Amino acid sequence: MLTLTENADAVVTTIVGREDASADAGLRIQTAEGQGPNGEARFAVHVVPSPEPADVVVEGPGSRVFLEDTAAEALSDKVLDAGVDDQGAVSFTILPQPA
Repeated sequence: MLTLTENADAVVTTIVGREDASADAGLRIQTAEGQGPNGEARFAVHVVPSPEPADVVVEGPGSRVFLEDTAAEALSDKVLDAGVDDQGAVSFTILPQPA
């Protein structure tokens, strides 16, 4: 199952808290159309008030991430990391889980 780094948990908590203060809110990851430059899957992220009925819910210490089933399958052995640049732009990185 997808895991979150401490950075990702903090960034998701901040983003979701800014857009939706409800206790059920979270960041939803779903597959996006097209492929990345190396043929990898692409994903879209959105803050949503609650998960869809078929979503897989990943809970970090302070955050909730909802994965649509195709994204959950593609990310099952990955780690989600996040960072914020000097201008405040957020970027997410998908990494392999440590062996």
